[in-house]
Amino acid sequence: MSTPGKNDPLPVTAKTDAQAWAQHMTEFLAQSAGVSLSPTTAKPFFSNCVGKNDEVVNDGRYTLSYAVDSTVSLQQHPEAVRKIRAALEQQKFTIDGYRETWNGKASALLDATNTDGRYLVSVETAGGTDRLLFRINTRCLMPQSTMSPTQH
Repeated sequence: MSTPGKNDPLPVTAKTDAQAWAQHMTEFLAQSAGVSLSPTTAKPFFSNCVGKNDEVVNDGRYTLSYAVDSTVSLQQHPEAVRKIRAALEQQKFTIDGYRETWNGKASALLDATNTDGRYLVSVETAGGTDRLLFRINTRCLMPQSTMSPTQH
């Protein structure tokens, strides 16, 4: 698969499908780490796509930021991100940022991108607590057309 060009058409994905995919992806990451997610903490956030010069086109295009928590002992966070990193590298993700500790204390952070799909995966210790936050940010997506085929 080749890397999409800046002038290629946006992927067409219904918001419900994008959210289901993001949920599936966070479940895969959690399973890779051997941890369980807390589904009641899942927060999908849809927003308008904003262009390079802050332009917004009102045609329904959107981005999704999906976040969900896991409660894992803070001391297990470094091992969890190590396992997630290995799984993502097997899937040909680019690791953009990584740490297991900060100032000698467990404080995990992992940022990775998938250039084919142009989305970002992030897993991090939240607030120095037992909360491990999983987040998926999509590229700009186009919703499925509400027009009938005869209206095109």
